[in-house]
Amino acid sequence: MQIKHTYLLLLGLILLSSFTVIQETEVASTEIKLISTQTEFEVGQPVVLTFSTSSEVQIDLYCSNSYGSTVISSSLKNNTLEFSIPETITKKIGAINWTLLDDNKSLSGKLHILPKPEVAIMETYIGPPSIESGGKDFTTLVVIPTDSLDNPVPTHTLVIAKFQFLDSEEGFDIFTKNLIAYRNIYSKPESGRMLVSSESLGINSKEYTINVMPAIPTDFEISATRPHDYADGNQVTTFWTTIIKDEYNNVVSDGTFVTFFIKNGKGHILKTTGTTIDGVANSKIIHPDFADNWNIKAYVDGMSESNRISLSYKQVIKDFNVEFSEHNRLIEIGPLQSFMGQMIPDGMHIKLKIYRNNSLVNTLTKTSFNGYTSFKLKPAIYENGHYNFSIETAGLSKEFNSIKLW
Repeated sequence: MQIKHTYLLLLGLILLSSFTVIQETEVASTEIKLISTQTEFEVGQPVVLTFSTSSEVQIDLYCSNSYGSTVISSSLKNNTLEFSIPETITKKIGAINWTLLDDNKSLSGKLHILPKPEVAIMETYIGPPSIESGGKDFTTLVVIPTDSLDNPVPTHTLVIAKFQFLDSEEGFDIFTKNLIAYRNIYSKPESGRMLVSSESLGINSKEYTINVMPAIPTDFEISATRPHDYADGNQVTTFWTTIIKDEYNNVVSDGTFVTFFIKNGKGHILKTTGTTIDGVANSKIIHPDFADNWNIKAYVDGMSESNRISLSYKQVIKDFNVEFSEHNRLIEIGPLQSFMGQMIPDGMHIKLKIYRNNSLVNTLTKTSFNGYTSFKLKPAIYENGHYNFSIETAGLSKEFNSIKLW
């Protein structure tokens, strides 16, 4: 019985001792108090947190912000704990969360690092670099003023944007919000080059250039010039556009591509192209080598078109001679004479079609030289016998039937 009482007494003493230790710990933790009252600091300033303590035990402080986390050791002097927040944290704006690493982590708080009211660098972005005239298209100016530590300046900081276009200079005020300041700059009815700059707290950006390009071309007129109206297959016809402009009377950009489509009397489509210089495009094409009628229309692909014009070309060769010799195997054609009796320029096409037994055997093509051309029919290729021949040039055709080769 005595042993039982002794056991119960010892158990009670142990429980009482444990309760006393827990109480002492809780009292010790509650004896740490925050002394610092300032919660907002300008970026770059030293930040020190101080606590009063009755203990001689040094405690660590856990800090975190949007850039990372760290644990800071304290310095203890005269029952005061001091924590110096590292510069790597205090040089960035934003919130710093801290927690005292005592046994119960009973103390925590938040500090705010505020930006400096100064500008050291102007980060400026603008685009697109080319916009269309007319007041509907725009470019966007984005300005990010930052301090010497590369932090954005406080919200609602004034940024003055300026631009110069033709004879006008304008400026407008914008204010930073969500770290940036931005403004849409709309085009004017005229085309040209716009210069843009910005300023904040006495710091200026560099100059930026925006090209205000002409809008979509409107319909235009075309014309043609030529040295004569004969189908000699030699001279050149030149097609011209009037000055092509947009709806705001701006001359289109140099290099605008214009395509001239030509429909001839046989329904075939010819095409020639040109690009604009000072709003005018031209393109050249060789005269046909036979009488023909052309209908011409030009397009700026997908955007505008011209009127339709017609050109007629006269037959230049009225007739031509054909002579057979050397057992009819040498066929000489010429002279081919142009509209003033002169020899047709070199390069006129002459086509010889050879038939036998009403079947086409071969087609030979040559070009004229000094108004003449000739064909030599070799015995190794064309056996002795009777053949039919058709000779075509300058839109004319002559047929020779039952010509004997031997």
